[in-house]
Amino acid sequence: MRCLFLYHGGSGRGRVGKRLGYIKRRLHRNYEVVDAVKTASAEELMARVKQGLKEYDAVIFSGGDGTFNDVLQAAEGSTTPLGYLPTGTVNDVARSLKIPRNLNGALDVILSGRTEKLDCMKVGSKRAMYIVAAGALTSATYNTPQPLKRVMGAAAYAVEAIRHNLDFQVFPLKIDCDGRKFESSAVLVFVLNGRSVAGFPINRAASMKDGKLEVVVIRQASRPTLMQKLTKYFSLATLFLFGCRVRKKDIVTLSGKRIQIETAENVVWDFDGEEGVKGNIVVAAERGDVRLFVPRGKKV
Repeated sequence: MRCLFLYHGGSGRGRVGKRLGYIKRRLHRNYEVVDAVKTASAEELMARVKQGLKEYDAVIFSGGDGTFNDVLQAAEGSTTPLGYLPTGTVNDVARSLKIPRNLNGALDVILSGRTEKLDCMKVGSKRAMYIVAAGALTSATYNTPQPLKRVMGAAAYAVEAIRHNLDFQVFPLKIDCDGRKFESSAVLVFVLNGRSVAGFPINRAASMKDGKLEVVVIRQASRPTLMQKLTKYFSLATLFLFGCRVRKKDIVTLSGKRIQIETAENVVWDFDGEEGVKGNIVVAAERGDVRLFVPRGKKV
């Protein structure tokens, strides 16, 4: 049995590189050959993943949600298992799957040998693992400078949001969710495969292997008054504190396998915390297209 371990030099604030010997020793319990490669860019990572999935029995990687998304693109069509050591700022994929966010615990998951075929989301030629989103605060995930995240951790996103994202843009939405249609103006829309967003379990009852996606919309008047603007801050806080199943008139939830969304051309979509496309999109659930080591005894 052979495995490939991929990591970035700055992964986990440099801790992964410092503990490389330990990681390899642990992996040697299951794999006769453990090859470790330090990558310098997303492009190199994706190329290494594609090649590694053909040559090894497992590909292990460390990083955050953005790194997971890069690996997800490269792994399309492969049945070789992936192993994930979450070392990012928030690690929503790991939170959604109950993968421990400490090195020992994450390695235990891989060494237990349990894999599941998980769903992901297909958006045109791209894939996303846990969220496709647009609107209030979503740009903070990809606009926050990396040095600030290294210094402040998850608090860096809050700083970026306060600086640039507090004036919520209102945009039109036409949604077709498996034939169920909904139209409104809004300040936020989530299409969710995962349970966790920004570290909050807002979709806690969801599964990442049921073939379904959840849609959450915070509605807003097309020309809101000052009071209507202010109430959306409360609605956003309610969503994150109590989850997407909270009963509130301006929070709408839908569930389905295929979500078609029409909106303004300047609306930017966030894919797993990375900047994606603009305008109209179709998001479809891809059943069992990601084979990943997951914790034993945990619902995924």
